[in-house]
Amino acid sequence: MTEDLTTHVRSPEPQLDCERFSGSDGEAADTTTAEENAQYLPSFEFSTDGLARPDQFAAWRDSFSPMLELADEDPTTTYFGGRQRLWDLGSLLLAQISTDRLSFSSLPGYVRRDPVDHWTMTVLQSGQIRTDRGRSGFAAGPGEVQIHSLGRSFNGSVDKSEMLMLFVPRDLSVETAATLGSAEFSTLGTGMGGLFSDYLIDVSNRLPTLTQADLPGLVAATRAMILACVSPSADHIEAAEGPIANVLLERARQLVHGRLLDPKLGSELVRRELGISRTRLYNLFEPFGGVMHYIQHRRLLSAYAALTDPNDRRLIFQIAEERGFSDGAEFSRAFKRAFGYSPSEVRNRDGGGIPIRRDLDDCPSEERLGVLLRRLQG
Repeated sequence: MTEDLTTHVRSPEPQLDCERFSGSDGEAADTTTAEENAQYLPSFEFSTDGLARPDQFAAWRDSFSPMLELADEDPTTTYFGGRQRLWDLGSLLLAQISTDRLSFSSLPGYVRRDPVDHWTMTVLQSGQIRTDRGRSGFAAGPGEVQIHSLGRSFNGSVDKSEMLMLFVPRDLSVETAATLGSAEFSTLGTGMGGLFSDYLIDVSNRLPTLTQADLPGLVAATRAMILACVSPSADHIEAAEGPIANVLLERARQLVHGRLLDPKLGSELVRRELGISRTRLYNLFEPFGGVMHYIQHRRLLSAYAALTDPNDRRLIFQIAEERGFSDGAEFSRAFKRAFGYSPSEVRNRDGGGIPIRRDLDDCPSEERLGVLLRRLQG
């Protein structure tokens, strides 16, 4: 492990003109302004500076390993530079990235086992990105926006570049999912695409001055900009299927949540309730690693809630068995893969469990991007 690679950057409070108002008796009364009490958004930085050359790229590659496989295209150079600053926006994630030249590829096989599947909207500020989708490819330069889907197969390369990457979860909204699903794997070369690029750059510049109270408005504005600026790809032959697929997916999610503890819950039950073919069901849940993987993940989240409930003192194996895990060792392994802690650690720590939103201050620097991406997964 490296030392002090990550800095938890807390944006400095702006200089405020703090006034003292006099009471009726003429004495000065201290007042605290809303600005003084504001909780500014934290950010998290990671850099390869200070590492030996072989370790620089290895650390950079590990940081992105939950979403991409990176390859070093210039291993003979004496330095590889990479720097990221992550802004946790609740239901969105924005990354400011500077990187030397490298190539990348998606992880479809890995995604099926441990899905991290979001759309990425990448705004190039310098350099160029090229993406290959088998028979088709597309590129973007400064000021242009590329849209990728992390759950699909692709590969490409990036020059020495600076960029902004907005990670948008698939369940942000039905409308957003339909819009981005229709435009994935394309470059927004329209005037509206340029408008979105300008918007995201402006947001990144203003983030140090925003507070937690600003997040709902920021997310709503960003969602509105996505809907207004993203044009569906004319080459996407399934564009018309987007809204229908999202309605079906929402119905499936409600069914799973409503019958989560039902031992009969499985892919065949979901398929029958939706009245669709096995192929259609597979396509709906492919980004989540399949129906059974989605069901298991929701059951693990339910088990986590039970283990951290001070009023639920049942044995761990009883909680696991209620959620379809007949093998205690299998439950423990699946639980630790999902949350990074064993079931007993969650129950016993501080007598009441640990927060489901893992504290990023305690997280190894190269793992923070992955933690935030999984947090968006929900």
